[in-house]
Amino acid sequence: MNASAHQVSRDRQNDLLVRAKRDGFVVSETSAERLSCIKLNTKGLLSRDPKAADKWYPTDKAATSLPSEPEPAAALVERTITRRRIDSIDSADRLRVVDQAAVEALKPSIREHGLKTPITVQGRSGDERVTLCAGKHRLEAMRQLGEEWIDCFHEDVDDLDRELWEIDENLIRSELTPADRALFVARRKEIYLLKHPETAHGGDRSSRQVGDLQNARRFSAATAEATGQSERAIQRDASRGERITEMALHLVRGTRLNSGAFLDRLKTVAEDKQVLYVKAALDDEKRKAAEVKENRRALSEVRHAVRLTHMAHVTANGAASAGQVAHKFPVIYADPPWKFGVHSEVTGREKSPENHYPTMTTHEICALWEQIGSPAKQDSVLFLWATNPMLPDALRVMDAWDFAYVHHWIWDKEVAGTGYWGRDRHELLLIGRRGNPVSPLPGSQPQTVHREAKGRHSAKPAFFAETIERLYPDMPRLEMFCREPRPGWTAWGFEAKAEGEVA
Repeated sequence: MNASAHQVSRDRQNDLLVRAKRDGFVVSETSAERLSCIKLNTKGLLSRDPKAADKWYPTDKAATSLPSEPEPAAALVERTITRRRIDSIDSADRLRVVDQAAVEALKPSIREHGLKTPITVQGRSGDERVTLCAGKHRLEAMRQLGEEWIDCFHEDVDDLDRELWEIDENLIRSELTPADRALFVARRKEIYLLKHPETAHGGDRSSRQVGDLQNARRFSAATAEATGQSERAIQRDASRGERITEMALHLVRGTRLNSGAFLDRLKTVAEDKQVLYVKAALDDEKRKAAEVKENRRALSEVRHAVRLTHMAHVTANGAASAGQVAHKFPVIYADPPWKFGVHSEVTGREKSPENHYPTMTTHEICALWEQIGSPAKQDSVLFLWATNPMLPDALRVMDAWDFAYVHHWIWDKEVAGTGYWGRDRHELLLIGRRGNPVSPLPGSQPQTVHREAKGRHSAKPAFFAETIERLYPDMPRLEMFCREPRPGWTAWGFEAKAEGEVA
């Protein structure tokens, strides 16, 4: 590291340490400050908050330490941002693969505001090529957006410090899997022992001064403070990473076997057998998944057969309970049992109307009118329910029954359901007229939208029937396809026991 960069790093550390001693803690707000805090942590001057990765507390040793002697003002330089070409940055050898979802999440902000946080690279600003230290997803987002240049902070550190920085950045993340943690902690231990061989069991302590031996701490304690993890968790991850081969860990990553319980079993297997053990376990997982899929398919077929039997019973029962309508009515309220198409007849009918009542095609509903005796007076009004996808069919039915569309009301169900072009949360109550029926008195008309949460399957709010009663009191009223007869109405349809008036 050159003298200027070294001074900037030392000044930053002094500033962070002074702030920590003054306020009782300090928060590392940038990647450079975090790196400085990690270095102070390694020196035993700062300790990391176990619940906040960027919050640091001064240690007892920090209370007696003095800041480094400042150099002449001419030698002091600010940490500057350098723009360099993206294709001059090496980023291939990384511990983790790029998460494309994270890259996609960054793109909108970068498009609108630009890159707010520069990446950090290993090397000097004048180097022809540098290596990425931190900011892989930011770099990849800029590359995919077609950018050629990117803002960088340069750190003139060696390869081990760069890799150590990357490992600590990853270990701070909570989304790491058990296999990831085992790989990273094991590699961190290798690097730590290279930098501090005196901390290893049987390490060379004779060449170290007494002060160095006192400052050097065991790997698990230093890593716990640097990453905000418990020392016990670090020891557990290190044990897994050291006793399980790297190939076996890579096979486990991204599979259902990536759990602490499986890794603890795996580390008891001889190293030369671990890869075979993992492959056998993965084959067993595939076999179990295939069995589950086959069982699910067989169960769907059984349920389909049961539904067909039930639907046939419902249809026969509904046909038996319907019949001719002996009277003519000036007011008709109808909720046709529309038959909907599904993607799969085996699995798509589990929640279909056929499980509750017999459904009919649009052609059958149109033809039904004459079959039951055309129960409308010459001057009459029709209230006909329709869903969004069945709107053209409902207008076709209205025309076949000899009514002309005049208006509609809307039922807002409060909670959105499903749909291809939009998530439906409303149904339409179409209003048609035949001849010259009496329209509602001025001022008595309801608002066209009524909001009420839906109840059981296909049931409509009583509000609409009550509104019709209010607009047309003391008039004969017919409810077609009725499921729950109302007082004052003639009910016709499945569950209505043929034509019958409820007094």
